[in-house]
Amino acid sequence: MPPKQSSFHEDEAKLIVPLRPALQNYSWGIRGLDARVARYALETGIIDEVDPDAPYAELWIGTHPKGPSSLLNGDSLESKVGAPLPFLFKVLSCGKTLSIQAHPDKSLAVKLHQNDPTHYGDDNHKPEMAIALTPFEAMCGFRRIEEISALLRKHPEFSACISNEAKLAVFMCKDEASRRDALQMLFASFMSCPTETSKTQLAALLKRLQNEQSTLHPHPHEEPPWERKCSRAVLRLSQQFPGDAGAMAPFFLNYLLIAPGESFFMAPNEPHAYVAGEILECMACSDNVVRAGLTPKFKDVQNLVDMLSYTMGGPNIDAGAPAYGDERIMRYTPPVPEFEVMLATCNPGEELTLPSLKVPAIFIVIEGSGTTDNEEGQRLIMRPGRTYYIPPNASPLFISVNNSKHGSLKIALAHENLHSEKPTLVTREKSHTHPGEFSNGV
Repeated sequence: MPPKQSSFHEDEAKLIVPLRPALQNYSWGIRGLDARVARYALETGIIDEVDPDAPYAELWIGTHPKGPSSLLNGDSLESKVGAPLPFLFKVLSCGKTLSIQAHPDKSLAVKLHQNDPTHYGDDNHKPEMAIALTPFEAMCGFRRIEEISALLRKHPEFSACISNEAKLAVFMCKDEASRRDALQMLFASFMSCPTETSKTQLAALLKRLQNEQSTLHPHPHEEPPWERKCSRAVLRLSQQFPGDAGAMAPFFLNYLLIAPGESFFMAPNEPHAYVAGEILECMACSDNVVRAGLTPKFKDVQNLVDMLSYTMGGPNIDAGAPAYGDERIMRYTPPVPEFEVMLATCNPGEELTLPSLKVPAIFIVIEGSGTTDNEEGQRLIMRPGRTYYIPPNASPLFISVNNSKHGSLKIALAHENLHSEKPTLVTREKSHTHPGEFSNGV
């Protein structure tokens, strides 16, 4: 720990700056103080009180024009940085399912923005990474074609929403190319199913599943766990979005539970829908979303059908890698240049050093309390939700937690990717089975 100085260094360009993030109150957010987003917003002073009946969905930290962060004096973060940040850092509190969606690649983003700037407000791609803060449920990527085939046979109501041509393609495919073609045919057929048909079949499906749930299954061990999980997920989604055929999405998307500290990366053109829980999310600086179901917002089904990569299997789940020679600093590095995230944990009675970085960075206190110091003599009190900007080439940050504290101080820091040659999260290049889904999973 460096000796304390009585005054700040003259070079203010190296000082850490408190930030005010932007709050987004979408309908799927967690209500009241149960939402981490609400508690963080209260701590940073961007709200004066928390409405117990209001949903608090997202906290944005960055320079995106839809929700730019500001300094305490009202100046924009972008004016302090001198340019837009290439990434957008978020905290999400998901109380109900977000839409079935995907994000465009760069070329499609340019096209969508030119043709429909109202619904696609920028021309950037949006690869994104999620890190679970609580147990987190999500639907990510298409199921393997063998799983979908089994579900088509088991659930006639789902099968009735798919054309005979698409079902035949699913049952007959034999190689990687034919599997992708069959998957695209099935998804396009399901998404174009007449509303009257899909609502009728969904109602029949729910009635049957509810009856099965309310009675003792005659042969409970003959049904694979992943199939039971599918049925429960359909019932749950249908309660959130009555009459929406998107409730059958677990029949073709992987349904996953991610543990705190685990992460996954969603490349452009990959389908997903977050279901419940709280996460950190970092992405390229964009808000482009192509939606197709489980949402009251604008749906763009044809673009979604056309843009998807139709890769099968769930995402690779990653728990990070130690960084800077300290296992208390975990690095989450995607295969894109715009961003990476560090999670630093300082336990009671310990000290921890965050090294100097050559690029602009932002960090948010996730939980716990403590203090930070730097060589400029700047001391900051750490409390959950407090958010800061670290200028490039700032002095190392020295973190300490008093021995009397009962919990660890956890900080999440985002910046431009400095370890692109050593990604911890990778893009899937071929289909695979996610553990716990198709074979002997539980």
